[in-house]
Amino acid sequence: MAGTAAAYRASEGGPLDVDRAFYGRAASALDGRELVERFTVPIRSGRAWEVPAGHVCRLVTVDGPQVGDLNVWNSHDPRERLWASRTRQLQRAHVSTYDRLWSTLPFLRPLLTITSDTLAGYGRDAEGGRVHDLLGTRCDPYVNRMLTGEDFDFHCHSNLVRAVLPYGLTEFDVHDVLNVFQCTGLNDDDQYFMKDCPARPGDHLEFFAELDLLCALSTCPGGDLSVPMWGPGSDVDPVEFCHPIGVEVYRLDPELLKGWTPPERAAYRNVHGMSRPEWRP
Repeated sequence: MAGTAAAYRASEGGPLDVDRAFYGRAASALDGRELVERFTVPIRSGRAWEVPAGHVCRLVTVDGPQVGDLNVWNSHDPRERLWASRTRQLQRAHVSTYDRLWSTLPFLRPLLTITSDTLAGYGRDAEGGRVHDLLGTRCDPYVNRMLTGEDFDFHCHSNLVRAVLPYGLTEFDVHDVLNVFQCTGLNDDDQYFMKDCPARPGDHLEFFAELDLLCALSTCPGGDLSVPMWGPGSDVDPVEFCHPIGVEVYRLDPELLKGWTPPERAAYRNVHGMSRPEWRP
């Protein structure tokens, strides 16, 4: 059926055509890596960190299943940040190896490319669930108050707000996320659902930084999402199902990066059909 084909399709050598050989080498050349930073994001908290262009970053479920909410910015200009909805169109609603996260207008370029995903084989389960979700967004205290009448300060939105403050960013800079390790889909009524996180200790999602990046991650207070966050059954605090997420940043062998260059911002530089004002002294 013609209508089921992807609307945004890659042509050979075009901007959506990924050099899989290059990113495959970046993933497999483990001996030539140098660890430059490693830390753990505790449960129900957030942390921000930088990943220089040409480095790889690995997110790891260190001791059990855990959902993480990821934000990404150009570290030199936070107006350029992850554009979740366009990434859904250009890539997929659930991303994996060789997919990219794209940035907002007027930049429109890949911020990162996923190089390794131990959950890539999960695919689509019997209920339509898939992993590493761009369909939904972060949990937040505003929706929680609306649905429950209660305040809770450690939703992913709040965790990300606290995480980016040391970098001069505010709540207005926090944006729609990549829900790492989260299993979601749309039910028969076209409504968003969340399932138990299928990650196990040692599972990871790894990406190659196309630009100098500022990243921030929240360890979701729902943990592995085996307990509903709202509605029936949500009266149980899922803290026992919460786990930390490890973060590792590696410098790659410079030889491996030969021929790679950071992506240019979008070529369109016009004025959207508006006339340029005439200047007179």
